[in-house]
Amino acid sequence: MIRAMKVGVVSDTHGLLRPRVTELLAGCDAILHAGDVGEPEVLEALRRIAPVTAVRGNVDTAGVLARLPDRVSGVLGATADGEAAAADTVRYRMVHRGDDVEDAWIAGHALVVFGHSHRPEIAWRGSCLLLNPGACGPRRFRLPLTLALLDVRDGRIVPELRAVE
Repeated sequence: MIRAMKVGVVSDTHGLLRPRVTELLAGCDAILHAGDVGEPEVLEALRRIAPVTAVRGNVDTAGVLARLPDRVSGVLGATADGEAAAADTVRYRMVHRGDDVEDAWIAGHALVVFGHSHRPEIAWRGSCLLLNPGACGPRRFRLPLTLALLDVRDGRIVPELRAVE
């Protein structure tokens, strides 16, 4: 039996992990961080909530953060025992800059995550969800502070943007 997988998606923390962010991510099965982490302690704190996959953003230039990959590909979705049929999973890709998302890169994926602009965005290109969770670190550009929560079940994704404050 396939169970829902709750996935938290954040970006542009810039070294600040707000308490409200950790509250909203509580209970997640996985967390995706679309770059501009800012400080390794952010990833350490997120890992106490759930396994984290992160990409390097333009501010992640030193130490362990500089070793994060530019892009990642993965699979979301699992059964209660950790197994899932391919039809019940969601293939995803993640990169920091949305400008780097190309049609050829999207092909065969149900989810593409990006950050950088600090602007939350949910858009569909064919059957692929393009998701920018917005920023949840220091306030910039008069934009709202947001993150995204995904309900992944039976090979489908239901996204929800959540205000951090």
